[in-house]
Amino acid sequence: MTDQAPITRALLSVSDKTGLLELGRALAERGVELLSTGGTAKALRDAGLAVRDVAEVTGFPEMMDGRVKTLHPMVHGGLLALRDNPEHQAAMQAHGIGAIDLLVVNLYPFEETVARGGDYETCVENIDIGGPAMIRAASKNHGFVTVVVDVADYAPLLAELDAHDGHTTRAFRQRLAQIAYARTAAYDAAVSTWLAGAIGDAAPRRRAFAGTLAQTLRYGENPHQAAAFYTDGSERPGVATARQVQGKELSYNNINDTDAAFELVSEFAPADGPACAIIKHANPCGVARGATLLEAYKHAFDCDRTSAFGGIIALNQPLDAATAEEIAEIFTEVVIAPGADAGAMSIFAKKKNLRLLLTDGLADPATAGRMIKQVSGGYLVQDKDNGRISAADLKVVTKRAPNPRELADLLFAWKVAKHVKSNAIVYVKDGATVGVGAGQMSRVDSCRIARAQGRGHGRNPRAGRAPDPRQRRGLGCVLSLCRWADDRRRGGCHRHHSARRLDAR
Repeated sequence: MTDQAPITRALLSVSDKTGLLELGRALAERGVELLSTGGTAKALRDAGLAVRDVAEVTGFPEMMDGRVKTLHPMVHGGLLALRDNPEHQAAMQAHGIGAIDLLVVNLYPFEETVARGGDYETCVENIDIGGPAMIRAASKNHGFVTVVVDVADYAPLLAELDAHDGHTTRAFRQRLAQIAYARTAAYDAAVSTWLAGAIGDAAPRRRAFAGTLAQTLRYGENPHQAAAFYTDGSERPGVATARQVQGKELSYNNINDTDAAFELVSEFAPADGPACAIIKHANPCGVARGATLLEAYKHAFDCDRTSAFGGIIALNQPLDAATAEEIAEIFTEVVIAPGADAGAMSIFAKKKNLRLLLTDGLADPATAGRMIKQVSGGYLVQDKDNGRISAADLKVVTKRAPNPRELADLLFAWKVAKHVKSNAIVYVKDGATVGVGAGQMSRVDSCRIARAQGRGHGRNPRAGRAPDPRQRRGLGCVLSLCRWADDRRRGGCHRHHSARRLDAR
């Protein structure tokens, strides 16, 4: 293995042609011979660049609808040969194999094909074979070969060549090899996960998880913990795909809490009216619907005004100026919403530290997904909790059936309780939480906390704000109880769907 390896011959074969022509021109200007395949070769040639087809190098044409084009010793020998091994050099000379110093490959768009809902045969045809094989070969031989699998590394590659007179350093090649192996691992994981779903295997014998670095975080939940944020490539609206339009960099806790807030508010369809959720430490301080977004925010805030300070606010409709003005009155860490109008943006612009995330849509709570938790020596994997309860699912067992308002509050409470840590107690009145008890070992204690919060939530640290008029009418509300129970006690019920009517006046 040498420290500096020259680049005189490169093989380029890409599906994503972003930046291809600029890279091809830059390499040609540096005297690098270009080899290529199919559409990549055509794009380079159409741009006026001299390029040699891989089929000319191998002596074999592309065949089987392009399934076989680079799987050949003339390619893999050029990638794998050790430049300082006399036997390897002799074999190359004997068989006319030329060294390939640089490999630039990105893979067939398998993940995108699956995300678009491609049928089984289309997905199979978008599984790349030759690309991963070349990437693995070049990565193994990173002592001499540079491999690039990400468009983001085109510019660093050219800077490296300029800094080292047409060579790359060992450290640079090692870093790119790590990225390349991670890419092929993620690609294989995507194929494996898709195939498991296609055959209906909810618990495959082997399972792989992969992600792409989105952000290196200052620290984790505590300052002594290193942390980073990775995305899984899905396009589902949420914290991972949101645009941050202002504010400080998100922290580990910001991301965790913002995700909890957005997932909760996504339970409430925009067509059913404005809704707001305020989160602290991944638990809701308050959740409410309203005739307007401003009203929904005020009612959510009224549930626990103390805890709402420094919280995360999620909205199910685009932020308007009136709501932004009200939110700006207290310290808030993050606001996440499907959008924001110009007036709201102008108001928030005065709050430099307030983070505003726009998602361009609302998450579908029924979307399938996985929840993963690491335990000592392994992982717990379960389906995303996308269970929904409607009035049609309910069986009334009390002497008095709930009236329509009570039933609406009960369903509202169940949606909220789904996002409260057990043991969870949620008091709801008129489409707004008035007390939340979360995370207690005893559900009785959770109930006491929620009730005490409801009794006292007429407090207001902000002068001039009248107590919530709903409290003058008492605490009559719906209690939604979340608890663990074995299957016999649950009777097959959803974990969060144990609820009863409580009239506490």
